Amino acid sequence: MPWPVWSVRLVGNIVTEQRPTTPEASRQGDGTIPDRRAVSGVLYAGGAFFIWGLSPVYWKAMQSLPALEIIVHRTVWSFVFGLALVLAGGQWHAFIGVFRKPRLLLVLLGSALLISCNWLIYVWAVNRGRMVEASLGYYITPLVNVLLGMLFLKERLRPPQRVAVLLAAAGVTFLTVSHGVFPWISLALAGSFGLYGLIRKVASVRALIGLTVETLLIGGPALLYLAHLDRIGQSAFRHQGPAMDLLLIGSGVLTGLPLLLFTLGARRITMATLGFIQYLGPSCILLLGVLVYSEPFSKNQIVTFTMIWSALALYSWDAVRFFRHPTERQPGPSP
Repeated sequence: MPWPVWSVRLVGNIVTEQRPTTPEASRQGDGTIPDRRAVSGVLYAGGAFFIWGLSPVYWKAMQSLPALEIIVHRTVWSFVFGLALVLAGGQWHAFIGVFRKPRLLLVLLGSALLISCNWLIYVWAVNRGRMVEASLGYYITPLVNVLLGMLFLKERLRPPQRVAVLLAAAGVTFLTVSHGVFPWISLALAGSFGLYGLIRKVASVRALIGLTVETLLIGGPALLYLAHLDRIGQSAFRHQGPAMDLLLIGSGVLTGLPLLLFTLGARRITMATLGFIQYLGPSCILLLGVLVYSEPFSKNQIVTFTMIWSALALYSWDAVRFFRHPTERQPGPSP
């Protein structure tokens, strides 16, 4: 397919967030998922995690700025980007409809606060030379999701999942004891993103609409903070050259685009496939930190990462087995 046609189709898919929402909904009569749809799903999801994995390069370009200033700009420009897609996709009524549902608004306010904390900790860690710790957090996230599902959604853990969670916990404990420092960056990133995913799982709202409403809810305080910085002469925007202005504006695209690509990909491939692809993000972050930015990677960290990788391998194997052999599934809530 010529790339201009593919680009137009990609934009169309993003602004309309096309269905079906599950791989099962797109099965053909013989029970197989169309190859073209599966391939596009892998490309969408892979593109999302690749962008997330390389995003430290973008944040490093603004490391002269405080992390908080970067995040408030990220919030404001993410709203602008999301609103443009909402209007382009003819979803204005769905967007406005959210504000007629106070309970949903309250849920999205909670998710907005969680994702804001996640963004702030991540950008701060990247620009403080702690990308290895950040990557560990996103390696742990899938296992945190499993644990949250058990605690809040009454999902039952299969034996391999229990072993994976315990192995990951042992790795974090080892790192804490060996370094004598609690790995708060890794656990805060995993916990905040895991809770964010949990809240968005139970919120009945599309990804694009949800992101746009979230950034609007925290956009007011963000604008007030930016106005304060400008008033006291400490604002980077319009004062550090056009290159910095473009980087700050572009943070909205960097935030919204991979999230929407992830949504499109998740709707076209199995959860097992998505589980494998998601490790692309933290792997890129880890390699950038060690190979490009020369962050230290101690023996104790190697031991911890090995335990986490082993836990993820076990978790992934169990997920593949679970989704390939549905007849072996036990009654009760699915993971």
